Amino acid sequence: MTDLPPDLPRLRTLETWLRLTLDQVQRAIVAAETREAERQRGIDARPPAPDWLIEQGLNRDAPPVYVHVGGCHMAGKRSKGAPRGAAMRALTEGVAACPHCRPDSELGFLDG
Repeated sequence: MTDLPPDLPRLRTLETWLRLTLDQVQRAIVAAETREAERQRGIDARPPAPDWLIEQGLNRDAPPVYVHVGGCHMAGKRSKGAPRGAAMRALTEGVAACPHCRPDSELGFLDG
C-alpha cells in the first residue's frame, strides 16, 4: 500500500502540509501564467522589423558602411531602419550593399 502514517494526528499534519504546499504551487502557477501573458503581450506589441537597414560607421560622424535587407543576420548593432527610398539613395551614393543579404538585388539596383 502507501507509506502513510496510521495515526490520525500525523495524518492531519500531513493533510495540513499538503494543503499549504498545494496553495504555494497554485500561487506559483498564477504568477507563471501572468509572466507568460505579459511576455506574449510584449511580443504582440513589438513593432514590425524594418524592410531595410543602414549600418552606420564606428562613430557618429563616419559615413554608413552597409545597406542590409531587414532581418539580415550580419547587420550590426549600429544599424537603423530605413525606408526603401533611403536604402536606394544610400546605394546610389556609394554605400556598399551587404554581400550576405544582397539588398541591391532585392531593390532591383543595378550599379552604374
